[in-house]
Amino acid sequence: MADDAEFTLFDRLTTVWILLAMVVGVGLGALVPGVSAWLNSVSWSGISIPLAIGLIWMMYPPLARVRYGDLPRLAANRKLMAVSLFQNWILGPFVMFALAWLFLPDLPYFRVGLIIVGLARCIAMVLVWNAMADGSAEYAALLVGLNSIFQMLLYSVLAWFFVTLLSGWVGGATAAQTVPISIVDVAGTVLFYLGIPLAMGYVTRAVLVRRRGESWYEGVFMKRLAPTAILGLLFTVVVMFSMQGGNIVGLPWDVVRIAVPLAFYFVIMFFLSFGLSKRLGFSYEETTTLSFTAASNNFELAIATTVGVFGIASGQAFAAVIGPLIEVPVLLSLVNVALRFRPRFAGKRGAKAEPAPAVLGDPK
Repeated sequence: MADDAEFTLFDRLTTVWILLAMVVGVGLGALVPGVSAWLNSVSWSGISIPLAIGLIWMMYPPLARVRYGDLPRLAANRKLMAVSLFQNWILGPFVMFALAWLFLPDLPYFRVGLIIVGLARCIAMVLVWNAMADGSAEYAALLVGLNSIFQMLLYSVLAWFFVTLLSGWVGGATAAQTVPISIVDVAGTVLFYLGIPLAMGYVTRAVLVRRRGESWYEGVFMKRLAPTAILGLLFTVVVMFSMQGGNIVGLPWDVVRIAVPLAFYFVIMFFLSFGLSKRLGFSYEETTTLSFTAASNNFELAIATTVGVFGIASGQAFAAVIGPLIEVPVLLSLVNVALRFRPRFAGKRGAKAEPAPAVLGDPK
């Protein structure tokens, strides 16, 4: 096991490792025959096993760091809960809907794919971005759980509203498409990708704190476990880019057409959420958590929905798959933006006595 200095050096180069992982993934998908098809074929009930391994591995350390005993007290912050619900379930879907129509009026299949991405609120990578930006681990877990519940309740209803009803109003009857999504299917995806790492994190903390104490858990165990989250993220990035490496190289103009509104979406949502949250008086940790939660998306659910409804070779599925490929570099850049804004919050503290320590180290 490397010492703390080595971990610090490794974490300082997080951006470099992620960019290299993206290059490796694209290279594998484009140059090695059969890699993309094999990765897509290794699945269970529509869930990509390699991708699931990476996501669970990536989410486990942040969820093991959460102090679950603090969640009931934090949940009493109705102002923060209300702001998060507004940003995620009203602001986000409408921003993506507007951008999809603005940039892709002539490509309905890509447009629908982006709208579906905008409806899937994040439950995975936000934990990593939030940790890297020194947001609140407890509030991140709480908001991810809140998004999961609302996802199960609202996803199918919002898909009908935005893709069928609202698209029909904007573009006429030919623009409306039906997206049959069952609450059971959404719940299964959410429970798999969030439930497994959440249970692992909760059980790990409960058992080890009881047996070895809080000091040993935070000072020894988490120092060893936390850096492995970056390995899970890098593995996930390689898998995602490998699965679409051929398309990225073979259909560059289509990728650009989809990437532009996506990039605008992530940046707009982050700055709108950050500005609103800061203006409302939230601390840096709370503002950062609210902003990354609002700016991220649940690409696993969006991909599963578009593949299940329109087929794996459809334009809708292609647009959904491009989503995380743009989200990774953009949100990684926004981590550094958030950290640069941190001095402007001097004197403001959140509900916790201390800010949540970053899972992936200090990338500053």
